[in-house]
Amino acid sequence: MAVRGTRHRVAPLAGRYRPADCAVFTAAERKRFLVPGAWDEAGDAELPIGVRWQLLYRLEPRLYDRLARAERLHPAIMEWLPARVDRILEVGAGSGRLTVELLDRCRSLLAVEPAAGLRRLLRRRLDGRGGAAVAVRGGFVDALPAPAGSAELVVTMSAFTPDRAHGGEAGLAELERAAAPGGLVVIVWPNHIGWLRDRGYRYVAFPGEMAMEFASLDEALELAGVFHPEAVEEIRRRGSPRVPYEVVGVNPPRDLAWRRVPG
Repeated sequence: MAVRGTRHRVAPLAGRYRPADCAVFTAAERKRFLVPGAWDEAGDAELPIGVRWQLLYRLEPRLYDRLARAERLHPAIMEWLPARVDRILEVGAGSGRLTVELLDRCRSLLAVEPAAGLRRLLRRRLDGRGGAAVAVRGGFVDALPAPAGSAELVVTMSAFTPDRAHGGEAGLAELERAAAPGGLVVIVWPNHIGWLRDRGYRYVAFPGEMAMEFASLDEALELAGVFHPEAVEEIRRRGSPRVPYEVVGVNPPRDLAWRRVPG
């Protein structure tokens, strides 16, 4: 597989995987993420960037987790979310960036994550932590392993998009199906805000300068080389592990979209 070797470890995401790496996908994932006949899996055809992210989650989940740990949420997001509810459903939980912040806010928490590698990291991160009773399950946003009306707070972060493979109309309907009457559906760090507003969601953004907080300058340069190669030289020039979001050209995790399900 392409994940072997030093050369691969420093390659940018845009050139990091080959079609043959798609063998890691389950049958359901292949049907969801791959366009039949779009490329020869034995060749070197260009993979869409969305497929590359999905391969990252499955082949190199620890690499993704290192990036996620640097992308700290605006503190006002956690202040905005309900301080206490009975049940929370988190969709697209990843390696637990938001999950750990939710443990003390509910009696029970169901964390749904489709990528097996990220689920393994999530379970390790939650092992031995106090707070809510937590279940971690596989599942896609448009087919959640949760009964109707089963959570007072349904929350997802950055993973949801209007694209059918990552949400779309069916996924939004599924989030709302799982919410209890009068409960909240919250999309943290949303994509395509206008699309959500057209479907009855309200948008909130919190002010203030934000930056990615890496463990060291070396880590900042390494991970920028994978995820933001165009910013490497500016990060090197600044000489700091604290990288403002404007340097990498990314909207900071400072906003959310929400809707209350009718009671």
